[in-house]
Amino acid sequence: MDSNRKCINLAGSLSRVLLPNVPVLDEEIRLGPEALQALDCWCGRIGEIFTVIDPQLSEYRARIVDKDAFSVTVLPFLQVAPTESPVRIELFQAIPEKERFELVLQKATEIGVSRIVPYHSSRSITVQERDAGQKKSHRWPDVLLRAARQCRRAEIPELSPVLDWEEALDQCVEAEMSLICYEGEGCWPLAEVIKDFRGQRIALMVGPEGGFCLAEVEQARSRGVLPISLGPRILRTETAAIIAAGVIQFTAGDLGN
Repeated sequence: MDSNRKCINLAGSLSRVLLPNVPVLDEEIRLGPEALQALDCWCGRIGEIFTVIDPQLSEYRARIVDKDAFSVTVLPFLQVAPTESPVRIELFQAIPEKERFELVLQKATEIGVSRIVPYHSSRSITVQERDAGQKKSHRWPDVLLRAARQCRRAEIPELSPVLDWEEALDQCVEAEMSLICYEGEGCWPLAEVIKDFRGQRIALMVGPEGGFCLAEVEQARSRGVLPISLGPRILRTETAAIIAAGVIQFTAGDLGN
């Protein structure tokens, strides 16, 4: 996790359960406080199964067989294909109405997104408006946790506090490639833009219902963010986020493997 960024859930590298060496399957391994802390991010209990990582970045399914205040004992029993992508995808999502953000959190986790940043834009609602009927934003970390457990990821995606437009743009441009979804003129097809990407970090900005205003797109463009198109049809914001993240993962990450 970058030191200058805040994370409101116990996630990212903090949630990776690291083994000290390459394990022998079906042999117990006793791990120290760091692994215990990582499993606490997952709310791990004795008998439950999680994905763990060895020093060669190979991944295994392992069962918690014992746990105390200072250590945890796990039993690796199956080596699995890596669940964490070689490309770090950071999704900047303007806050949508109703339950759509929860859907974005869930599906982005399944796709393999590393970090999700909710933000306000000129046409989006605020988190206060989002919670006016029934406060649900406090559930967002739990949505990520449950989705990461369901798809057997080795780490939980990081969740940023809600940012304003300027803060979100400042963080977006730090990536090796920064993209903004836009339905106007002067856009590049997403697959064309990323087909030759060989870096490790892509930031993707998705707007609210109604999209970005022209001033926001021009400001982003002036900062080096590339406007990209997702095709001829107008998509809902949650659909755009899921489709764009999936195309990036397929083209530059591990979905095409």
